[in-house]
Amino acid sequence: MVDAVLAEAQVSLSMLDGIAASIGPGSFTGVRISVAVTQGLAFGAGLPIVPVTTLEALACHSLRAGAGAGAGMGAGAGAAHALACLDARMGEVYWGCFTADPRRGVAASGPARVGPPDTVVLPAPGAYRGIGRGFAAYPLLAALPGLVLDPSDSQALPNAREFALLGASRLTLGEGLDPADVSPLYLRDKVALTEAERAAK
Repeated sequence: MVDAVLAEAQVSLSMLDGIAASIGPGSFTGVRISVAVTQGLAFGAGLPIVPVTTLEALACHSLRAGAGAGAGMGAGAGAAHALACLDARMGEVYWGCFTADPRRGVAASGPARVGPPDTVVLPAPGAYRGIGRGFAAYPLLAALPGLVLDPSDSQALPNAREFALLGASRLTLGEGLDPADVSPLYLRDKVALTEAERAAK
């Protein structure tokens, strides 16, 4: 798949300046594969890696869409705030709040979190664009004060386009890392319920 994408763009790994890596949060297997494959490619080609979270990619899409079609990554690109939310299973969501940033694409308003949907809170007053499948899994999130949610955004998943945009912006700022220094962002260690825990739910 990587070879096919490179061939379509008529480039080789050695022609790249760096690689943007999806580091999570998400499924443990998917996150491990993403980081491991990116490290292998970057080690082999001698390239830096720019880590980008799935929540940042979602927020980037939402904030750029808020600016209208054709919006770039420059100043004023996108709406003011975004709440990115993914279904973390086990009755929980991964979530984070972000603002548009003219240099880095998006800036986090606080650390990414995982928890029950009723623990999601907006950090400051104002309108927030909601995005991510966490809203489809837990419709009660749509009732958060100040939240604006387009029905199509409740089905959104992170897209490679936003990882590339954020990665390119941050690479120019010198944020590329040695492949050995890139780590997955899991947010939680527990990935399965015991039979007793499942029965209790």
